[in-house]
Amino acid sequence: MTQPDNGAHAPEQFLSTPRQTLRRDLLAQRRAVPAAQRAAWDRNLQQQLLEKMQTLRPASLALYWPIRAEPDLRAVYAELQALGIQLALPWVVQAQAPLRFLAWQPGDAMEADSYGIPLPAQRSHLLDPAVILIPCVGFNTTAYRLGYGGGFYDRTLAQLPQALALGIAYPVAACEFEPDHFDLPMHEMLVAG
Repeated sequence: MTQPDNGAHAPEQFLSTPRQTLRRDLLAQRRAVPAAQRAAWDRNLQQQLLEKMQTLRPASLALYWPIRAEPDLRAVYAELQALGIQLALPWVVQAQAPLRFLAWQPGDAMEADSYGIPLPAQRSHLLDPAVILIPCVGFNTTAYRLGYGGGFYDRTLAQLPQALALGIAYPVAACEFEPDHFDLPMHEMLVAG
């Protein structure tokens, strides 16, 4: 659902849709998972990711910095770089636009963006990644992803059709929903086991 862009915000009860309700419920479920369980799932996902990248050996890989209890893969970012993969982090340049990707390596100077998410301090080395890791609020059996609702990753994948989209999720994110006409499926899902 598109909200008016006049700066005014309608009361929440008027904006609620089945997707928004599902998103809210999935986020609550994810936050409710005990920290020790999330840490175990993170280790499983980190191992899956390392094995996948050792097989694929892409030239570049877009990572993400975890927010809102997303799967945390940061423990293996240095190992991924050691494989010779150019790493990058997503940058929200503006609303209603595709993401841009900033080259990054562990140890680079970081600054928070307007959302409070760490980004490389340098904003000039942009790249189009070969593989994009995409955290999922939810995902269905046909590998469609439910995100936070901004459409950033869908716009990005439409602009970079050659990029391999790897959804990253905890098992509590599995759900059923009908994709919207602009949604694009993940090429593959990595789900903690």
